Amino acid sequence: MANVDIRTNILNIELKNPTILASGIMGVSGSSCVYAARNGAGAVIPKSIGPSERQGHSNPIITQFESGFLNAVGLPNAGVDSSLDEIRFAMDNAGVHVFPSFFGGTKEEFGLVAEKISALNPPLMEVNLSCPNTADDFGISFALSENDAHDVISIVKSRTKIPVIAKLAPNVPDIRRIARAVEEAGADAITAVNTMPGMIIDVKAAKPILYNKCGGISGPALKPVAVKCIYDVFESVNIPVIGVGGVKSGEDAAEMIMAGAVAVEIGSGIYYRGIDVFRKVSDELRMFMEENGYDKIKDMVGVAHK
Repeated sequence: MANVDIRTNILNIELKNPTILASGIMGVSGSSCVYAARNGAGAVIPKSIGPSERQGHSNPIITQFESGFLNAVGLPNAGVDSSLDEIRFAMDNAGVHVFPSFFGGTKEEFGLVAEKISALNPPLMEVNLSCPNTADDFGISFALSENDAHDVISIVKSRTKIPVIAKLAPNVPDIRRIARAVEEAGADAITAVNTMPGMIIDVKAAKPILYNKCGGISGPALKPVAVKCIYDVFESVNIPVIGVGGVKSGEDAAEMIMAGAVAVEIGSGIYYRGIDVFRKVSDELRMFMEENGYDKIKDMVGVAHK
């Protein structure tokens, strides 16, 4: 396998492999980010942080079903001012690139948080557009509207010189239109996609399992949706696409890369295969590439479109 090169490149930022810790899985703790990096992640994205402290939802906030997970954590975080030291620790100690993730309750708050994170000079920042419009209205997302998504990215770009990744939602009539809107607003890359809204009802209790009633679907159930979104976004824009949603094997990663992703984020895969899922996926991807005649990641990107 000496001739197979699994390094990848996002906006001239090189990753040793195309696996990235997805935001929200390991928290914003710097030590958690370092832990993921030491278990093979090519880059890490800490949990999204907002303008101020947020408690999130009451339990139960997550449940597993036959094909994945449903969660409604509610974006708990300590706020940007109290989180910068944790992100700085991760950047100083992970040994891989750290891409902070952030959200705002209003369009203007996105710009405020972006400006504060920019003081750390990260190589990239992920803009979590799939977040609440107001603190009390979880589930309404700026990613559902072309105009809202465009406005948020425009405001963020006016407040920072750091390249930004727009993280899009799958539950839209046409993700291609949203992708083009954020590209036009100045997004440097796109992550496709966030979780898909869903609900699970406990039939014996006759009520939804989660405290928030509905939540976001992740894991294998999300993967076909994510692959379709990646495929559509790749055909619609001229900026890099990062895939996320149900990756837990090398072939899962290959599928997203063939749809158009230059890298893949892994979240729920940690629950299925352990914290070293990044190393396992990278090793399996390398083996897949060797067996199928791919020398470099870029040789696979978007091949399903040919």
